[in-house]
Amino acid sequence: MQSFDLIVIGSGPAGQRAAIQGSKMGKHVGLIERREVIGGVCINSGTIPSKTIREAVLHLSGYYYQNVYGVNYRVKEKITMADLAFRVQHVIKTEVDVIQGQLSRNNIEMINGVATFLDPHTVRVDSPRGQQTYTAEAFIIATGTKPAASSKIAINGRNIIDSDQILSMPEIPKTLIVVGGGVIGVEYTCMFATLGVRIILIEKRPRLLEFADAEMVEALSYNLRDHRVTMRLNEEVQSVEEMPDGSVVAYLESKKKLSGDALLYAVGRQGNVDELNLPAAQVDVDARGRIPVDAGYCTKQPHIYAVGDVIGFPSLASVSMEQGRIACANAFGKTIQSNPASYPYGIYTIPEISFIGKTEEQLTDDDVPYEVGVAYYREIARGQIRGDTTGRLKIIFHRETKAILGVHIIGEGATELLHIGQAVMILGGTVDYFINTVFNYPTLAECYKAAAFNGVNKLTKL
Repeated sequence: MQSFDLIVIGSGPAGQRAAIQGSKMGKHVGLIERREVIGGVCINSGTIPSKTIREAVLHLSGYYYQNVYGVNYRVKEKITMADLAFRVQHVIKTEVDVIQGQLSRNNIEMINGVATFLDPHTVRVDSPRGQQTYTAEAFIIATGTKPAASSKIAINGRNIIDSDQILSMPEIPKTLIVVGGGVIGVEYTCMFATLGVRIILIEKRPRLLEFADAEMVEALSYNLRDHRVTMRLNEEVQSVEEMPDGSVVAYLESKKKLSGDALLYAVGRQGNVDELNLPAAQVDVDARGRIPVDAGYCTKQPHIYAVGDVIGFPSLASVSMEQGRIACANAFGKTIQSNPASYPYGIYTIPEISFIGKTEEQLTDDDVPYEVGVAYYREIARGQIRGDTTGRLKIIFHRETKAILGVHIIGEGATELLHIGQAVMILGGTVDYFINTVFNYPTLAECYKAAAFNGVNKLTKL
């Protein structure tokens, strides 16, 4: 039986950062991964493949240049799943090589196989090479999630698929039914709609992306409709049937009947905990496979931590990395300062949405006096040069102190552009910072100055 100071289960973003943090603290670290390839869902079927598909779609469809050269402009006329898969496999291979190098340099011992707790301090790892038992002073569970299943929808991996099986489709469908208006469903809706696929998006809630700013979501919804996406909100699927001709029919609770060439089921994800035998470790888990943790990511067992998607919202790779780092530090008595309220959100729709801080709806509910400044890409030279005239940037600030309360952006480059506002907000800056700062010209960063003037001018008029 081999012993470690720290055993991390799962090699996704959270597990990687937890293991590296342990190594930096001088600990003997073992990292267990059930796949032969490291990186977890993030690298192999989730974040990296989906964002790579998005870039391939934007390039091959000529999306960036259609405002300049016309809506019929294409870099490649006949785009196939093979075109998308080629770029995805290239990026995955490179990312895996980078991660393996990082883990190797930090002397982290990789263990391949399925981990199962025998008791709170012992795990057994089963692999094709046999069984091995390990003990550790501390454990960090970072096993991520898998697509949630539904008894109403039988996934077949061909024309009825979940989000992990996108590249298994034999061809790009002409019509696609997407069930689920959350981040994953909306991101793939945008990608396929950009390729000219007719999309029917079904969501049981009254709006998409309920946690995001309503104005940004409405702008996205307008763009989706402009790409001929049909949105069926306040609707729920009753059953799905594969027809003899290979098409798919979705029957809704409202008695509607929708037909498409394929169906993507993207309603939530479930924690990957089935094989961990958490009762043996005396660790709780909820009905969705999520592990409850405290503010320091510790479970009810003082030496067992859980991080990343397996603990639930916000399920962002960036946040998972930070959770892994913090959990490892906490496990060995070191305090790391990090404020979840300052974490940014990035949604890789087309166009992107990114935000930090409060939404207008939240501030209104909290009776906070605020003002809003908005800048539009179409009024910024760089927006015209890039061909993105739909984007906008919104700064929300306190009417009296002028402190930044939130920054919300929709438009190409939003996830990069947000970090300017994030830095000012975290460092306690006010909206006046943007007014008194000179930005390079022409850049999208100028949106901050334009939005700041727009907001402050409203105060002046009042």
